[in-house]
Amino acid sequence: MSKVIANMSMSLDGFIADPGDGIDLLFGWMGNGEVEVPTAVEWATFRMSPASAEYMTAAMSRVGALIAGRHLYDITHGWGGKHPMGVPVVVVSHSTPADAPAGFTFVSSVEEAVRVASELAGSKDVVIASAKIAQQALDAGLLDAINVDQVPVLLGEGVRWFENLAKTPVRLSNPTVVEGNGVTHLAYEVVR
Repeated sequence: MSKVIANMSMSLDGFIADPGDGIDLLFGWMGNGEVEVPTAVEWATFRMSPASAEYMTAAMSRVGALIAGRHLYDITHGWGGKHPMGVPVVVVSHSTPADAPAGFTFVSSVEEAVRVASELAGSKDVVIASAKIAQQALDAGLLDAINVDQVPVLLGEGVRWFENLAKTPVRLSNPTVVEGNGVTHLAYEVVR
């Protein structure tokens, strides 16, 4: 069954990026191991611990579409025209850039993004990779699961993942836990 999943690497104190949108300290686990995990683009081949590689390979195989916010699209420069997951990307934005690459769909709301991404994904999962979009999807009751790649670092400040939730508390299931090298993968279901 297809799910809508929010996924992020996060510091122990709850940040998904530093104040300048930097992620280097949070994504080190993707390059600190001996197992190569290729993606759909040459510039993003990961080297992970065996446990993280098994976890990531299985998760990547289930992704059918990705949802991102316009801010993430802009700071990644549209991933050079192809996201590393190699799946269609739906971007929530108030405008569509004139040079939008093929495989990227721009929509104006989270609800529309989930609907379009779910159609594009078919029976596979939809992954939300933007903090504000994940918050809005959770508030709208559209999020099925939250996957956290918990990194043992305290950033002290930066971008929080679920800072502005309108509907709290949100109950989550007990996590599925996978210990990697420099990361603990936690997968939660949203309890409705």
